[in-house]
Amino acid sequence: MFRTNVERRLRQLSDRLRREREELAVVDEQLAHLAGEADDARLRALVSETPVSDHDASTAVRHAEAMRRRRGELAASIERLEAQQDDLLDRLTGTGT
Repeated sequence: MFRTNVERRLRQLSDRLRREREELAVVDEQLAHLAGEADDARLRALVSETPVSDHDASTAVRHAEAMRRRRGELAASIERLEAQQDDLLDRLTGTGT
């Protein structure tokens, strides 16, 4: 019974890891796009020196920062899941401490 529970938990972790890695790939693409937009908006704000362009730049920077935070959260979650998976594999093979 113990082995069955560990195997079931490993399958669940594997599925969750796959989903989070897929989401991380999407977030990486979105972050690259948003960071590029933020850089462009900052440059436009420097050139035009208008309140509207300053607002647009700060908005673009906030969006990019929010995506960076989400990426960090996902990366940390993936790291935790991988550690849990390693622990379960150790239990399953009997090499755990």
